[in-house]
Amino acid sequence: MAPLLLLKNLCFTIFFTYFHLALSGTVRRAGSTCTVNASTNGSDDAPAILEAFQMCGDNGVIQLHDPLYHIETVMNTTRLSNVRIDLTGTMLWGTNLTYWVSSGLPLGYLNATTAWALGGDQITFDGHGVGTLDGNGQLWYNLADGVSNYPGRPINLLIANSTNSLYTGIRFIQSQYWTMAIQNSEDVLLDGIYVNSTSNNTVPARNTDGVDTFFSNRITFRNWTVVNGDDCISLKANSTNILIQDSVFHGGLGVSVGSIGQYDGVFEMIQNVTAERVLALGSRYGGYIKTWTGVPQGFPPNGGGGGLGFATNITFRDFTLQNVTDNVALITQCTSFEGATGDCDTSLFRLSNITWGPGISGSIQSDTLATMQCSGDAPCSGISLLGFDNVVTVGAREIDCSNVINSTGFNCT
Repeated sequence: MAPLLLLKNLCFTIFFTYFHLALSGTVRRAGSTCTVNASTNGSDDAPAILEAFQMCGDNGVIQLHDPLYHIETVMNTTRLSNVRIDLTGTMLWGTNLTYWVSSGLPLGYLNATTAWALGGDQITFDGHGVGTLDGNGQLWYNLADGVSNYPGRPINLLIANSTNSLYTGIRFIQSQYWTMAIQNSEDVLLDGIYVNSTSNNTVPARNTDGVDTFFSNRITFRNWTVVNGDDCISLKANSTNILIQDSVFHGGLGVSVGSIGQYDGVFEMIQNVTAERVLALGSRYGGYIKTWTGVPQGFPPNGGGGGLGFATNITFRDFTLQNVTDNVALITQCTSFEGATGDCDTSLFRLSNITWGPGISGSIQSDTLATMQCSGDAPCSGISLLGFDNVVTVGAREIDCSNVINSTGFNCT
């Protein structure tokens, strides 16, 4: 009987192992192409995806064509080379918020973390207009309950240490925090990207930026559609030669340069930025620039200040505005610790050669075309407002200024 019992146990073990493998995500390899088959029981597909990148992440193709992939653990797929990623299904991030808060991959900046770090040289990530990253964000919005920069909310996708790469046709919905961050990257084009991170109840979807850039050069955003409650596209520390074109923003804050100057005594800069042919529908601003004050209060991400550096050669042109709620143009150097006020003339971060226009048209739901609150300790220079005649306001057409020198195209009112 003992040998028979052993045989039965062995058969059960083989069956159980086979059954488990059949339910779990798997990878099918054909030459340099790896196709990921999703689990059939809703279990974590991240291990299979990581395996596919390990096998085909160098001169290969990763295919994610099943309708739904469950992502329950963090993914680090960096140091890739000449790889194509085809996504036609949905990647759905898991609901174990405790895990994500404790396990996110750190950026090393603003205490931020990410759920997926992706990077390398010559990456093509094609979503074909249907491939979707779903962050299950409503759970995070409910958890934060309106608190800005709630700790541990992960960025959905971090593009890190990437060069000569294309991201196209990808959809992002209900991102957990910022939708994307681009860090230490150069020569990257993001074309045809759709972002919709909005709350389905009364809790606001805070910090749902469409994308933020850091320490990156020659980044192009083209044909974006963003529906969110924060910066649509935001350029932060050491972002240079940035181009934003042919994009539509629904709600949100528009194109943001900053915030910057948050780290006390640290030198940072933003330069050579152009945003053009943008349609802003109900956004708060067309384009705006924000720095922290010169007086440090608290610590990042919610506190800070005292940073040094400059932002220069920035242009917002050919903007069409429909019911923008506040201003076409805004400069503020008064960002401070949450709940604190004052010290608005203390920033030493210098802003220069910034232009709104020509080609600005449409309507705003206020009587103030522009607000430019520059620091008394480092006045803004070379500010231009060109061709605002085709912008309809509610009531007056104010341009509020402080500490602006060498301006063109306007008089402060």
